[in-house]
Amino acid sequence: MLNQIDLSRADLNLLVLFETVMEERHVGRSAERLNLSPSAVSHGLGRLRGLLGDPLFLKTPRGVVPTDRANELAPAVAEILARVRSVISSAEPFDPARSTRRFVIGAPDATSSVFLTPLLDRVRGQAPDIAISIRQLLPRYGEPSPALAWLDAIAELEARAMDVAVIPFDDFPVRFVVDTLYEEDFILAMRVGHPFASDPSLENYCAMQHLVVSNAGDPKGFVDRVLEEHGLSRRVALTVPNFMFGLAVLADTDLISAYPRRFVAMHAGRFGVMGIDAPITLGHFNINSIVPKVAMMDAGLAWLVGLLKDTGQAALGGAVPSG
Repeated sequence: MLNQIDLSRADLNLLVLFETVMEERHVGRSAERLNLSPSAVSHGLGRLRGLLGDPLFLKTPRGVVPTDRANELAPAVAEILARVRSVISSAEPFDPARSTRRFVIGAPDATSSVFLTPLLDRVRGQAPDIAISIRQLLPRYGEPSPALAWLDAIAELEARAMDVAVIPFDDFPVRFVVDTLYEEDFILAMRVGHPFASDPSLENYCAMQHLVVSNAGDPKGFVDRVLEEHGLSRRVALTVPNFMFGLAVLADTDLISAYPRRFVAMHAGRFGVMGIDAPITLGHFNINSIVPKVAMMDAGLAWLVGLLKDTGQAALGGAVPSG
């Protein structure tokens, strides 16, 4: 991406600066992260603009946004830095027992709530000083196609906003390493003693008042599309922004909701919520971890990906019954 003449005045730190500003979208936060002054970051961006012949980042009231050219360059910069980091780290092999790294995992809340506890148990056993940050991932609002719904998450992963993404999608480009952590399907969650449990018919299901988990407050979800295929509909009485909050609401109301089976098995009991099979098939899918192949040259990241896969196979591999 830099021609031979420019390399004589290029600085590898400028690529690190580019990567950081891409992730933070803010000069001040980038400066704090790099232990530089904001003016030093601004000066570095000026040098980058001269080298690459593009403004790269445009100022906004809340920070900066990348130009189209910056978005195009981001994967190439990530690959270059991954190779450099791999070369440098090879001098001292990654040792999880001594590492103090922080890894960022992106996932929807219903997914991270399932794998996180068993993953942390394994991390504590092998790498007591390693830290984990969970980044909330959401599908695109109103996008019915899974292939399009997770494009933003994939773009954030390639921009190194996170180390690994764990999402319910299978059809990834070949430039990614994909591992299936566990299989998932949806069942119906409701308070213990709910009258629907004694008559779980499709007709009765459609007559119930429903809760939908939607961060954007959209009352129409994938269940409505399934019902429409059968000429049916339902009434959504409430939307909530996440699955854990939804459990607290279900515990104190007669609302019912479609929930991931494993999430219900792990968390519903302490809220007085139970799960039963739905009278109509609500879908079955894989929960996959994904990471760019080039990033797997990082021994630490490769360790984390392997740990995630082991967690899925060992702690989550068995069948989860409905209650």
